[in-house]
Amino acid sequence: MNSAKHLTDARHQDSQRRRTKVLAALDQLAASGADISVSAVSRAAGVHRSLIYRHPDLHAAVTTRAAEPQINTTTGPTASKQSLLADIANLTDRVRRQDTHIRHLEQRLAETLGEQVWQRAGLGGPPDHDALQKRISHLEQHTTELQQQLADRDDDLDAARAANRQLIASLNNLKDKP
Repeated sequence: MNSAKHLTDARHQDSQRRRTKVLAALDQLAASGADISVSAVSRAAGVHRSLIYRHPDLHAAVTTRAAEPQINTTTGPTASKQSLLADIANLTDRVRRQDTHIRHLEQRLAETLGEQVWQRAGLGGPPDHDALQKRISHLEQHTTELQQQLADRDDDLDAARAANRQLIASLNNLKDKP
């Protein structure tokens, strides 16, 4: 019986010692202006995070301290965590836009250099490439116009054939009547 009481007392003392370490670590982090979270406090106290989560009063103390504005211990300007996160998001977006722009410029440079190499090597297209492209466009447009004219004439021919059939049918009907 005496040993059970001894074990209970030792367990209680160990629990009190760890609680004291957590509270001291929390005060130390708050005084230094460091970021306060359950992980940071447990790391500073040398205890497992589950200890803080199992004791509602310790967890409440950590979340309360984390929500408090940090005291400025420096002489220069400071920024809030939210403004720093916004800055990070803006910078990340800017880097993404710059990466896209750089890839576009690299692609254009590669195309230009590639064309120059082809022309210098004699493998490229003829020097009047632009004139030929314009001529191709003109001929394609002319072909489209001719195809439209042909379709219009086909429609006219079909209409004339239908009218001719009706006239012949009418003539045949007149011959058949006495």
